[in-house]
Amino acid sequence: MTQPVTRFCLVRHGETDWNREYRLQGHTDIPLNHTGLEQASQLAHAFRPDHAFQALYVSDLIRTRQTAAPLQTRLQLNAHYTPQLRERHMGALQGLTYAEAADQIPDIYRRHQARDPDFDLDGGESLRRFRARILDSLASIAAVHPGENVLIVTHGGVLDIMYRAATDKPLRDKRDFPIPNAALNWLDYHDGGWTLRRWADESHLSGALDEIQ
Repeated sequence: MTQPVTRFCLVRHGETDWNREYRLQGHTDIPLNHTGLEQASQLAHAFRPDHAFQALYVSDLIRTRQTAAPLQTRLQLNAHYTPQLRERHMGALQGLTYAEAADQIPDIYRRHQARDPDFDLDGGESLRRFRARILDSLASIAAVHPGENVLIVTHGGVLDIMYRAATDKPLRDKRDFPIPNAALNWLDYHDGGWTLRRWADESHLSGALDEIQ
């Protein structure tokens, strides 16, 4: 039996100080900065209060929870917080800027930049394992909400995985698409596959940083 289409809107969290510093966050629990809080408010006002979302799922880290808070109020939705929607664990790179990583741990930095899909960043999460976690999580959410509209507040790495899933772009390929803070990204899930509808809509924002690569 064919499953009805589940329509997703995926949103990266608002800006943090570590985003501004181009510092790798991973699972480190960094809050939004002033700009990020403003973006969260602008994000909420991108939707009419009667916008027909049936569910809201949110990564359990503070930057996503803060981004989702105005959405909960405006859309009158309870948030389902889950660690399954967290950013990739960046292992030895967490807490470092790219320049610091290149200087302090050049071998790990080089393999990260090469997008080796099986390298775990010295105690972190490989791209292949990260992709499996994210695709399994969103497929499970779709199974609970067949034919419904679902809003997801998550992280830049998650959006990278989902763009690639919807466009068949390999994990090893360098990213050539934007992932701004607090932008809207629309995808459909149907019969086990993903379709891209609209990407990186920033029309509701006064400005947003792209995800670092």
